Amino acid sequence: MKKIFLFAMCASALNMAFAQEYDANDIEEDQVIGPDEQQIPNFLPEPIDTVDTDDKFVKIVLYNDKTWDYVDFGRPVINDNDLDTLFWNDKIHSYKDVPLSELPDEIDLMLVDSTHSFCAPIVGRITSRYSFRHGRNHNGTDVKLEVGDPVRAAFDGKVRVSEYSKRTGGYGNLIVLRHANGLETYYAHLSARNVQVGEIVKAGEIIGKGGNTGRSTGSHLHFEVRYHGQSFDAERLIDFQNGQLRDTLYTIKKHYFSIYSHYGQTDEESYAESQHKTYKIKPGDTLSGIAHKNGTTVGILCKLNGIKPTTVLRVGKTIFVR
Repeated sequence: MKKIFLFAMCASALNMAFAQEYDANDIEEDQVIGPDEQQIPNFLPEPIDTVDTDDKFVKIVLYNDKTWDYVDFGRPVINDNDLDTLFWNDKIHSYKDVPLSELPDEIDLMLVDSTHSFCAPIVGRITSRYSFRHGRNHNGTDVKLEVGDPVRAAFDGKVRVSEYSKRTGGYGNLIVLRHANGLETYYAHLSARNVQVGEIVKAGEIIGKGGNTGRSTGSHLHFEVRYHGQSFDAERLIDFQNGQLRDTLYTIKKHYFSIYSHYGQTDEESYAESQHKTYKIKPGDTLSGIAHKNGTTVGILCKLNGIKPTTVLRVGKTIFVR
């Protein structure tokens, strides 16, 4: 038997009115109420506990007058026909073979409506943003939390991946949800996973607990949002510090899928930054050789990357070539 957890999970709060409102204006003008006859409003019984059922969206609610009732918290309306099942598999990145060129220049995304809601996966301070760092892409937003803090589903969806650290690489314990609008959301470095593959989840449902697993320094949630496998800055959709969705309808432009395109940029700035080109250093590479391969000069490479012509190149590191 679990204590009532406020299933007032952000936007999907259950509007249960447990008390009748008492309005003095309802008393007729000629009705005289003496001190000993004051009317006290009759309150409905208060919920004191809940009991799980076989359906996680239905709870038995126990009241303080020793009565009980079934309460339906609302199963998300998700039709499997609305989900892109062509790339439904257990791979971490299931759309890996879908090139960016196949996506339209603009995509209109309905994020919430009358049947689908939103909840911030965690509310907190951002410790690392969507960016190119340390010679590699950081495709998500890191939000500070403590180990064991509840991590919630951002939108209604279906669990495509629920894996432990040994099978996810740097993600650690990972959950990936697929949503009917084509988005997928990633929840990484968890200490515990509460949902299984194929399970329907509701926005605001606790799907795991915060942790520090995988390639992680300090406990935090690494949160990614991807459209058909292409990542973009989650801050374009979510204000993590205030736990709010920035808009109900959002238009993604193709240049947003660049690691150099960030929330806060103008579209012109985003497009210009998206034109950056990188090169991963291979054994035997030299600056002059890389410059020749990419039609540029050593001087430009040094300026782009803040290095000197004598800088030792590290195999596997990525540098700008444009």
